[in-house]
Amino acid sequence: MNSFQLAMRVLRVDRRTRTSAILTAVGVAVATSLVLLLASLPGATQARSQRAIWQDIYSYNSPESNPRPAPLLMAANKDFTGDQQIIRVDVAQTGTSPMLSLPPGIPKLPGPGESIVSPALGKLIQSTPQAQLGDRFGKLVDALGPDALMYPEQLVAVVGHTPESMPESALAADGFPNKQAKPDPMLELLAWVGVIVLLVPSLVLVASSARLTAARRELRMAALRLAGATPGQVTKMVAAETALSAVVGALLGILVAPALQGLSTFVPWGGGTWLASDFSLSVGSTIAVAVAIPLLVVFAGVMGIRRVLKTPLFAASAHARKPLHWWRLLAVPAAGAFFLFAVNQDGDGGMLMVMLGLFLLVGSAAIVGPWVTSAVGGTFVQIWRKPASLLAGRRLRDDPKSAYRATAGVVLAVFTGSMALTLLPSFESMAGGGRTFKDDVLYANSDAAHSQQVADQTNASLTRNGVAEKAVVVGQVYLASGEMRADGSQSLQRAFVATCEDATKLLRVNIGGSCQPGPAVYSSSSIDPSKYRVTGEWNQAGVQLGNVPVRTFPQSEKDTYNTIVIDPALVPAGVKPENVDVVVPTTPANAEVVRTALVGAAPGQEVGSRGLHMMGQQQELADLRRVTVIGLIAAGVLAGCSAAVATAGSVMDRRRTFGALIAAGTPVRVLARALRMEAALPAMVATIGAGVVGIGVGMGLYSMVEENSVVLSPWLLAPVVLGIGVALLGASVSTPALKRVQAEPLADE
Repeated sequence: MNSFQLAMRVLRVDRRTRTSAILTAVGVAVATSLVLLLASLPGATQARSQRAIWQDIYSYNSPESNPRPAPLLMAANKDFTGDQQIIRVDVAQTGTSPMLSLPPGIPKLPGPGESIVSPALGKLIQSTPQAQLGDRFGKLVDALGPDALMYPEQLVAVVGHTPESMPESALAADGFPNKQAKPDPMLELLAWVGVIVLLVPSLVLVASSARLTAARRELRMAALRLAGATPGQVTKMVAAETALSAVVGALLGILVAPALQGLSTFVPWGGGTWLASDFSLSVGSTIAVAVAIPLLVVFAGVMGIRRVLKTPLFAASAHARKPLHWWRLLAVPAAGAFFLFAVNQDGDGGMLMVMLGLFLLVGSAAIVGPWVTSAVGGTFVQIWRKPASLLAGRRLRDDPKSAYRATAGVVLAVFTGSMALTLLPSFESMAGGGRTFKDDVLYANSDAAHSQQVADQTNASLTRNGVAEKAVVVGQVYLASGEMRADGSQSLQRAFVATCEDATKLLRVNIGGSCQPGPAVYSSSSIDPSKYRVTGEWNQAGVQLGNVPVRTFPQSEKDTYNTIVIDPALVPAGVKPENVDVVVPTTPANAEVVRTALVGAAPGQEVGSRGLHMMGQQQELADLRRVTVIGLIAAGVLAGCSAAVATAGSVMDRRRTFGALIAAGTPVRVLARALRMEAALPAMVATIGAGVVGIGVGMGLYSMVEENSVVLSPWLLAPVVLGIGVALLGASVSTPALKRVQAEPLADE
């Protein structure tokens, strides 16, 4: 009888081994499907970006070195309707190339005054008054296909123009881009972090399931060794027994992965959902995952019988285990030092080192955890004298590796939660900023030569639609002080060119109460105008401002500090602002009409507002929160399942001991309390340590994107409290397991 046949025979006749094999297969299936999903995320984001690469103006090639005229003039920007983003691509054909290769999903290029829109945008245009949306795009002549959209519900418009009506900033392109898109770096990072922090709890669940019959298997293998079986034969038997459930689990995981990926298509990211075809992984990668995880499980199973291979007599007689060494405590500082070194490295190699450092920190928990468990058990044996406490303390001290297994998944979940709750509030603190205009003010960039024309056309459109607000031109100049340096730079301060009345309506400054008749310079701090020169460009000396009236106004928001407003009448002759905006205040009732008027007057220019800037930040934060919550729920469920399975395995491992204690008169409630204490005591200590390490990792990751200090909130205590609760909840299965032991004859053991 070979090893495989022997393993099948054991599974047929031993109900407990069969239960353990089923749970192991489920754990492997969970791990395999999660890894396949997370491994497909970078490719999914790349597939989205590839479909939409034609929407990115920076992906186009300009024929600067080619004497042939460019066949296309392109301008791409973001437009909005309400809180929904529209990608607008303005295009004009120059007629120099009659044959252009169009991206998939674009049926043809629109002519002047025509547009091709996505199906979602077409429906929105039909259901919205023309003055609020439809007038921006002209005549709709066709629809974009799904291959041209980043996500199915994306709002996209391709608007046709004549070459003369395109803005001066339009790009001369030699055709649509055919380069390879890159994955979303944020989601790629989250995917790798997810693989690390979710794969390990999955493997802990697998290990807990495999340990359900560990003692029984160890005795069986020890008996075979004493009967003359060689170490190689025993190893093959264990490998065959473990491989059966691991391979079945891996195949089940491959079958479940498409369903999990299908559910993931409904999770929004970057403004929309996904296509089912986005989550595709190569056959080679799928096979690699399906082979690697079972191999890890088989390796862990073989390593678990080392004592049987070396000393079968001691294993058969349940010989006491050696105490753990203190050097295990060095694992976390060593991994932490490597992680700290990695976060300070630059380039792509630095990110790989960061992921390796994170993996080492997660793995170090398996080294330090058992020692902490043993130390906690020894402490309680010395201090407490109640039966349940003594039983729990002796178990923690004498077999810390097995006892820690019930806490391992919880520790990793607490680590993940603490890391996430360190990063999220810190990222939220970065929100804000934007331009100095008020949140409800719309603006379109222009130049000094065309800005007044744009403002006049906008006002004409607003008048036709009965809107009282008017567009004004607001320029920006520099106030230079001191001498120019050798490289042409000088000390500069920006100043808005606007009247005090316009600044009151348009800017986020407390200037309203300071307005007085006559032109003046308004500043939030006292300045001496005779020391300043006015220039339209940063590298020009400028013209002396002179002794003009200066009035101060109270400071307001932090990011508008040092705002200066100069009346147009005081700008010296010959100084033309380098940056000019056409600006219109809005109300909730007329915001879309104003936007439509600005878009029509300034084709190809993005119409923005600070409110929309803040909205985009909140969307990114919402994406992060959503993904984080999903990851934490998955980690919590895996931790709870592994704790429950490990507790049940602990009871099965010690059926003979518990049966003898129950037969001797020990109440089941005392044994159940001891098992709950076995879970709670190490969890209390280990989760606090995991929380501290998670905060440290979060601070390290945050330092890679921002130099400011992290935001620490009281919610950081939540993962620790919930972790202890999950451990106790998982340990609650001990009472039914003990009652089952009580009901079975002791002679079965």
